[in-house]
Amino acid sequence: MMSILVIISLIGLLMPETPGLWVPDEHFNAANVAWMITATIFVLMMTPGLSFFYGGMVGKKNVISTILQSFIAMGIISVLWVVVGFSLAFGDDIGGFIGNPMTFFMFNNVGAKVDTFLCPTIPLALFALFQMKFAIITPSLITGSFAERVRFSAYMVFMILFCLFIYCPLAHWTWHPDGFLRQLGVVDFAGGIVVHASSGVAALAGALFLGKRKHEFHRPANIPFVVLGAAMLWLGWFGFNAGSSLAADGIAIKAFLNTNTASATAMMAWVFVDCLKGQKPSAIGAAIGAVVGLVAITPMAGFVSVGQSIFIALVITLVCHTAVHWNNKSSVDDALDVFPTHGIGGIFGALLTGVFVNGLLAGNIEGFLMSILAVIIVFIYSFVVSLILYWITNKMIPMRVSEENERVGLDMSQHNESYNFADFGERELVEYQENRDSSDNLKK
Repeated sequence: MMSILVIISLIGLLMPETPGLWVPDEHFNAANVAWMITATIFVLMMTPGLSFFYGGMVGKKNVISTILQSFIAMGIISVLWVVVGFSLAFGDDIGGFIGNPMTFFMFNNVGAKVDTFLCPTIPLALFALFQMKFAIITPSLITGSFAERVRFSAYMVFMILFCLFIYCPLAHWTWHPDGFLRQLGVVDFAGGIVVHASSGVAALAGALFLGKRKHEFHRPANIPFVVLGAAMLWLGWFGFNAGSSLAADGIAIKAFLNTNTASATAMMAWVFVDCLKGQKPSAIGAAIGAVVGLVAITPMAGFVSVGQSIFIALVITLVCHTAVHWNNKSSVDDALDVFPTHGIGGIFGALLTGVFVNGLLAGNIEGFLMSILAVIIVFIYSFVVSLILYWITNKMIPMRVSEENERVGLDMSQHNESYNFADFGERELVEYQENRDSSDNLKK
């Protein structure tokens, strides 16, 4: 992978910059630019937030690896997006399915000029940066499903393949003006289909492909991390949803309001359901509920009323809570319940978008049917292609660590670091450090 990075850097060195690329044109709106810069920063903050959210849930031997699996995406996907990802998602349309990879190759002609079709009031470079943050967090969401058993190097390869063959095509289908789902009238305001449904389904495929953990039971390493991560996600989601208006306008304010209201509703609903089942209110339950509410409102945040956002959040929270309960009783080891929360939340959010947004409530049965069709297409495509990508990656680099490395923990076996050496076990730590550099152990 280092050789690929070197080649990319040499290509970048030899590519000339278009003269006048960074001179704004007359359509440049300063207020919109200021808001979208802010929104982009907020969306990027969601990935470190996800790192803490997931990292606090796993066992103490896997905290650093779990955090790094999200954090590393900020590096890998950022470079990939500049090279070819943005072109595949938003380049010149090819048959409604994919963008021309050469349209914005190496961000060629991506500067301060606006694009009439993609971003009529903000620079194309800012639009590309905003969309980049969505591309970064999507593969990071998947990591919770195969937590505590995936080989880090294999995961990096899979992340690249997922971005190229799943995320970019779905973004083009749904958000590009000529994408075939958008042409069918499918509405996805901020990523219910593109981000959450796709990552949730890929997570389900990953849990099935990698199989169950050898040592499933563990106590969460750091519950305050989980709450901190949820709080960062909640804050960053304002940029995620309100920023998707691409303007400092009423739609952005409406999305902002609905995002906060839905998250608050879902958090309380999750805690109340736990209490009705005879459980004590928990910090982890509150954190998960808040995130489920954010997922639920994402595909329609800028369109529904605040009262509808409460109803939508409540319904989807009840569905996701039930899905988590079923998942915990199933044989599928989705470690951090990615599919029951993000996958199910994104899918039902997309379906309810077909009810509340130009759908059933407006007497538009066709709009609702198109939402159902989009969910079916995205589910099948994401699941099948994900399994293929897992298989390809596994042929290149075994995706699952050895049983010994899983026992030791991914922090030590993959990164030679530990969240807390005191909890590692002195004898176990000495034995592993004595053997970690041997060729036999590396082969494991």
